[in-house]
Amino acid sequence: MNKTLNILAAEDHIDDGDPKVLQLANDADPLAIEVCLADIERIDLNFPKFTDGRAYSQAFLLRRRLGFTGDIRATGDVLIDQLVQMERTGFSSAVLKEGVDASDAQRQFDRFAAFYQGDAVKTAPHFVAGS
Repeated sequence: MNKTLNILAAEDHIDDGDPKVLQLANDADPLAIEVCLADIERIDLNFPKFTDGRAYSQAFLLRRRLGFTGDIRATGDVLIDQLVQMERTGFSSAVLKEGVDASDAQRQFDRFAAFYQGDAVKTAPHFVAGS
């Protein structure tokens, strides 16, 4: 499987107040921001705790329903175990929790090389010709 999720170490994530970067709160409805997406290059979705999965739903809505093609970045309590699911729900980058080694992340992608179901990016199931 070719990993398309860009993985950043905590110290490599820059939040400089760029107006083309939107920080979306966990309880915000992505459908409510549809009108301003044309000017946005990156949306940061936060995982306040690894057990709080609302950002997965937000990413999926942004990719599938709203057709957002920019960078959707996972921030906060991001663990290696979550990376494959993040990619499948529409995230394009993830900032690992401080102290987590980014070089260990490839193991997760090697472990789960293919899926039968479609996902946020590759919508056709594995068994459909041309998918």
